[in-house]
Amino acid sequence: MRFGEFYIGQEFKTKSLRLSKDDIIRFASEFDPQYMHLNEDKANQGRFNGIIASGIQTLAVSFKLWVETGNYGDEVIAGTAMNNIKFIKPVYPGDELYTLVKVTELREKRNETGLVTVLLTTFNEKEEVVFEGELTVLIRK
Repeated sequence: MRFGEFYIGQEFKTKSLRLSKDDIIRFASEFDPQYMHLNEDKANQGRFNGIIASGIQTLAVSFKLWVETGNYGDEVIAGTAMNNIKFIKPVYPGDELYTLVKVTELREKRNETGLVTVLLTTFNEKEEVVFEGELTVLIRK
């Protein structure tokens, strides 16, 4: 979609993605090697009673699901900002996530471009919000 096709309040729903324990451990091993993501014995004794996904993984999954809707297409030029990132509930192995995306701000720029800001709100299969964050991209008009 081009800049002019977005409007404030516009909403999109992504498909779902289920995270396995292997997915969580593989991601954490490379990008967030903390015990609550990797060490099942230690994680079982902690606050969350088991391994949880990294917040960074939850953010990445949320973004992936949004991009895979194809709404940015080849019109997107680059991401410019991420704000108000909130990891609200832990994501456990077996959780199935989907994201609701709402257009919250549009700003025209020079050179046939504009900034589109969306609010990503990610839910688990119990309809609990697990993540929320704003993303702004530069996109062609």
